[in-house]
Amino acid sequence: MPRVTPTTVEDYLTNGCGRCNLGGTPQCKVHSWSAELKALKSIVINCGLIEEIKWDVPCYTYQGKNICIVSAFKEYASISFFKGALIQDASQLLEKPGENSQSARLIKFTDIKQIIEQESKLKAYLFEAIEIEKAGLTIDFKEKNELVYPEELENKFAENPDIKSAFEALTTGRQRGYILHFSQPKQSSTRESRIEKCIPKILEGKGFHDR
Repeated sequence: MPRVTPTTVEDYLTNGCGRCNLGGTPQCKVHSWSAELKALKSIVINCGLIEEIKWDVPCYTYQGKNICIVSAFKEYASISFFKGALIQDASQLLEKPGENSQSARLIKFTDIKQIIEQESKLKAYLFEAIEIEKAGLTIDFKEKNELVYPEELENKFAENPDIKSAFEALTTGRQRGYILHFSQPKQSSTRESRIEKCIPKILEGKGFHDR
């Protein structure tokens, strides 16, 4: 069966996002949270946002700028703010969708009662998100570039300043790739082994994935 993607929010609520073979069936996760999704949709629309479909899910915008997404997951329904990291989160509702998420923040719901009880707080968050967009505020991704070197790499730099100079001459993306690779093992000896194997490429100015 060909993949059928929604073109309207009503399509989404009826058939799901179409990303898996459960789309259009009673087993689609959208149907597990139908009441919650409709309640969230109503609250967002009442805050004056424009309703669209982006990435196969309901997306809500202000003057063409993405503000939030309403969607269903297996374990919960959610509203996700694109610039949630800038929201003050006075009620401590926001969560990172992933450990390394820099910008997006979401609120999870497992019962429509939660949405009803928190409607005023949700509207406050939505209006704050709109004001953030009006002010043209952006996420400072600087922290992504502030790389934390594993101790074994620091030791290698101390032993051989040429390696340190070569590493710091790499692009930030290449540095990050190496650090992720070096930091993954739990044992120090394995981290040291990985560093040793990569030194020739570092000295050549190549990234971890470069040939």
